[in-house]
Amino acid sequence: MTLAEEIRERSGQDINSCYQCHKCSGGCPVTFVCDLPLSGLVRALQLGLRDVALASRLVWLCSGCRACFERCPNGIDGARVLDALKAMAKEADRVEDPQVAAFHDAFLGMVRRFGRAYELGMMAEYKLRTGTLTQDVPLGMKMMARRKLRLLPSLAPRRGDLGRLFREGVRYRKRQAGGDLA
Repeated sequence: MTLAEEIRERSGQDINSCYQCHKCSGGCPVTFVCDLPLSGLVRALQLGLRDVALASRLVWLCSGCRACFERCPNGIDGARVLDALKAMAKEADRVEDPQVAAFHDAFLGMVRRFGRAYELGMMAEYKLRTGTLTQDVPLGMKMMARRKLRLLPSLAPRRGDLGRLFREGVRYRKRQAGGDLA
């Protein structure tokens, strides 16, 4: 299976339909801090350059705004491609910045549990994962005093549906890795 086919299977996006118009990169709000624009990353995927793709900062810095998808004449959703690359990087233990991956995992953990982001819990989990427990305590206290952080999470009304999606994702990854589905 080629890298482009693997991306299509994982993300549902046919990156081979990209003809490098660069509209995605022109609309991306994080291109200026990345090593590769999205169009360059897609080209690397088309060429089978797995190491280049998995090492790209764009994989972890994508804001998920989907401006790339809105601008793409072929309807390629770059955020979905990058989500697939995040999973592939983690599976291959190729995460360049462990703090970025820790933040990503903490965010997804809160969404999985509560159906939405719970900022205080997310930051606590992130701080535990990175060992920086006391680094932002003064800022956190100020935010709580101004009621910018909720002490308790609010729950999404249909968080059970979201939980099922997460479980399906886990089963899919196990199938891809050849793991047991029991």
